[in-house]
Amino acid sequence: MEEKRNKPTEIGSTKMFGGYNKRFKHYSPTLGCSMNFHVYFPPSPSLSTKFPVLYWLSGLTCTDDNFISKSGAQRVASSEGVALIVPDTSPRGLNVEGESDSWDFGVGAGFYLNATQDKWKNWQMYDYVVKELPALITENFPQLDASRSSIFGHSMGGHGALTIYLKNLDKYKSVSAFAPIANPMNCPWGHKAFRGYLGDNKADWEEYDATCLISKFNNVSATILIDQGEDDKFLHDHQLQPHKFEEACRKANVPLLLRLHPGYDHSYFFIATFIDDHIRHHAQALNL
Repeated sequence: MEEKRNKPTEIGSTKMFGGYNKRFKHYSPTLGCSMNFHVYFPPSPSLSTKFPVLYWLSGLTCTDDNFISKSGAQRVASSEGVALIVPDTSPRGLNVEGESDSWDFGVGAGFYLNATQDKWKNWQMYDYVVKELPALITENFPQLDASRSSIFGHSMGGHGALTIYLKNLDKYKSVSAFAPIANPMNCPWGHKAFRGYLGDNKADWEEYDATCLISKFNNVSATILIDQGEDDKFLHDHQLQPHKFEEACRKANVPLLLRLHPGYDHSYFFIATFIDDHIRHHAQALNL
């Protein structure tokens, strides 16, 4: 019964650059609700071709749809032969009291962690992304090679990508991020999310802070790529802290390429401008 219930159902398909954006719905035992995710399948030269996979984690307020419709990533994913997998950003439809009260906590704001506070016990986005989704991909999509995976993301999703990568260096070949929340322990978004989901113990917070984790998990071989717009409102509001992460990487001797771009903001216009570099960065690491 469990197996059947978890099998994803295709709910949308559009052709793009020779491949297909396909949207799927499935019941997630990890989150206790129905979830959607997107896969971009590049055009296949033969039936035996298996594509490596690149997970994209989106930012606050996003769904699985924003990246697929706004980033323009499919053009280079198609030519490089990389599949894109885009999950949603939190559980939905659970009707937890207060889940939609603010845009930066609850629905659309899962922060890619496993919540420990009872009220938010279904907010297990770390396990969903790291365990459930890859298993689902392996079981249901023989054309995708989940053993060759990389991960990237934006803002809250950049935070998710960096922390997930560092804690699972055996699972992912590379990581990159656009304007990540790189030191959530030291910013208002992080304080709010971590206190709400994890409680007041700062040691628990450190487990989901890339700047804290880098010294512990520093066996990084592929260069970490981060792009940051210099006109990003959230950079100036001290929400992102890329330089704290840069300093931590320097101390831990971890290869980081942090690129600062004058005039660019926090939007998908910024992401679309530099997305090709990120896809190629990962394609190289995925041994294509």
